[in-house]
Amino acid sequence: MTTETRLDRWGAGWRGPLLAALLALVAALPGVVRLPPLDRDESRFAEASAQMLETGDIVTIWFQDTPRFKKPVGIYWLQAAAVQTLSQVEDRAIWAYRMPSLLGAMLAAAACAWGAAAFLRPGSALIAGGLLGSSFMLSTEAAIAATDAALCGATTLAMAALARIYLADHGGPAPGRQTRLLFWLALAATVMLKGPIGPMVVLLTALSLGLWDRRWAWLGRLGWSWGGLILLAVVGPWALAITVATDGAFWGAAVGGDLAPKLAGRAEGHGAPPGFYLLLAPLLLFPATLLFPAGAVAAWRARAEPAVRFALCWLIPSWLLFEAAPTKLIHYTLPLYGALAWLMARSLEGVLAADGRIVRGLGAGLTLLAAAAFAGAGFWAMTRLGDASGLSWAVVAALLFVAAGVGGAILLWRRRPAAACVAAAVLAALGHGALAGGLAPALHPLWLSSATARMLTAAGASPWQGVTPGPVTVAGYAEPSLVFLLGADTELGDADDAAAAIAAGRPAIVADSQEVAFHAALASHAAVARPIGVVSGLDYSRGRRETLHLYRPPPVHRHRRRP
Repeated sequence: MTTETRLDRWGAGWRGPLLAALLALVAALPGVVRLPPLDRDESRFAEASAQMLETGDIVTIWFQDTPRFKKPVGIYWLQAAAVQTLSQVEDRAIWAYRMPSLLGAMLAAAACAWGAAAFLRPGSALIAGGLLGSSFMLSTEAAIAATDAALCGATTLAMAALARIYLADHGGPAPGRQTRLLFWLALAATVMLKGPIGPMVVLLTALSLGLWDRRWAWLGRLGWSWGGLILLAVVGPWALAITVATDGAFWGAAVGGDLAPKLAGRAEGHGAPPGFYLLLAPLLLFPATLLFPAGAVAAWRARAEPAVRFALCWLIPSWLLFEAAPTKLIHYTLPLYGALAWLMARSLEGVLAADGRIVRGLGAGLTLLAAAAFAGAGFWAMTRLGDASGLSWAVVAALLFVAAGVGGAILLWRRRPAAACVAAAVLAALGHGALAGGLAPALHPLWLSSATARMLTAAGASPWQGVTPGPVTVAGYAEPSLVFLLGADTELGDADDAAAAIAAGRPAIVADSQEVAFHAALASHAAVARPIGVVSGLDYSRGRRETLHLYRPPPVHRHRRRP
């Protein structure tokens, strides 16, 4: 029995989407449970979700006392629900906040396989989902409590359903109402997660297909009447509630303060020239890099096929828009990775079935380079930031990445592309797990906030323990991860605020830059601070070394009266 035949059996029916989702789970789960809270976006999302649970306000979004009017409420609801189901808000367990991202990545892989099954062999459809689920970018975002993995899942599901509706107009099986229902629900989810991104991808795809085909009738079969009501029912209540609660300020901040600057210039310093995403694609797609050149050739040769045409219209217009936008972050194109996976899987049934010597050589070469880059990056990080405890994980991750690259390249060169994809996807998923769940947590200087919170707890000085009054005051260090770990009422101030906290009987954390001023302020407050310890590390958000000094007030001695 050939590899292709086995894959067709494994990928038939519901098994293909399930196996693709399980591969995404294997790649991401170690990072989900082992990585400490990250700065800055993850901890801002997680803290805002925690405050939603603490205050009971499920409409407005806050980070401490600052409104967070950038994204819709969807991800915060999902994170809050995950914490309520799996943990407690007092635990500040970051893994629970990451569960929607993990499930979003699994949904993306499953939906990719399901959509591809409408036009590819079951084995090829399974490979499409597996390549997306094991890709470095999706596996990484799945371990971060932010919007992007969940958005990828919802967008991929919407596009898979839309593709099945489109292909029905070109000789494919007729979609049931369930497929149209999935499309509208997934589209509504994209709006609740990240506003216009999902509808933008859908709209550009539909317009491009209509212009290419000069046929628009299939769009009338989407179920606009009841589908529009579903969209309105999902999005409308919160949109109305947030408008009333903020007097419309949410929309001004979300559009004028967040979206517009990203379109007009390099917002928050995240700028890059056009071609940025294309240049990084071989790395971020790894191990799907194997089929990256073959997928490009398949896209050109098979462009007359309706399914390939759909994938191209999904991919190219939105990709060009992301490349043209001045603000760029590497995860922005993630909702388009499903289209790339479809094109790469299509090459298994065309380009690579023939000789394909050049594309096989290019795919093998790019894969070897990407594998070497990941293996080298792990060792570089370990030598700069790790210790002996991280060496074994660096070795394991490097061996798995190299095995994925070398094994996949050899099998591809020997004209066994399906086996190459399976081997590379499984080994790369394990390698990502070793990197994110083993090596990264061992890079102790990166986790300054986590080490600080642990030291406070070990000294019995954390307000969460109910022994020391809070809040903790922090001078000279304001990373959101520390706020998440210590609670929403954490006071971010200066040296005088820290001294006032000590005088009031509360703990204080003082950065090196505030130490001299802090001791001067203690004298002015007639207060004495008792050192707890010192934590040093790398504030990677600012790119500089930081040392934090932890203090508590002296114990209060109560004298008993003599009889």
